[in-house]
Amino acid sequence: MGTDDIVQIRVGNSPVGIIGLYAVISDVAEEYGERPDREVTKELLNRLSKKNFIPEKAREAYEKAFLREFKKFLGKPFEDEAPEGLEIKVLGPGCVQCDGLERELMEVMVELNLTADLEHVRDIKEIGRYGVMGTPALVINGQVKCVGSVPPRGKLIKLLKEASQSN
Repeated sequence: MGTDDIVQIRVGNSPVGIIGLYAVISDVAEEYGERPDREVTKELLNRLSKKNFIPEKAREAYEKAFLREFKKFLGKPFEDEAPEGLEIKVLGPGCVQCDGLERELMEVMVELNLTADLEHVRDIKEIGRYGVMGTPALVINGQVKCVGSVPPRGKLIKLLKEASQSN
């Protein structure tokens, strides 16, 4: 895909795919790296809206999300939006084990009657940001819970129950 890579970011409480985000951020960083947040946000929104649909009612949420990703890119402090409820991520390229973990999680969520945001992260660069050295990996509410294997069903139940109680 090249410069038109699609990455998923959190906009408000929803994961949203954005076309060309990192290419635009890289370009904007050179010229706008030290400018005020308002100017950066305006430029990011202007450039990204050329290839992405940004609903008028959600414009402010997109601005916050774009600025957050820009600051992450520059290594600057940023305010992360905490999603409501459980946020579960399966990290892995889509192999049999990774897909099996995702399926098992869905079954356990149904069994426990849990509502959660379940995402399967397949992008190697995104997986690398979690610092894991093997897949599949399970991340619950931003914390890596297991790496390199599919945990037994009992352990998944325990992990999800604990996470839902602390939420």
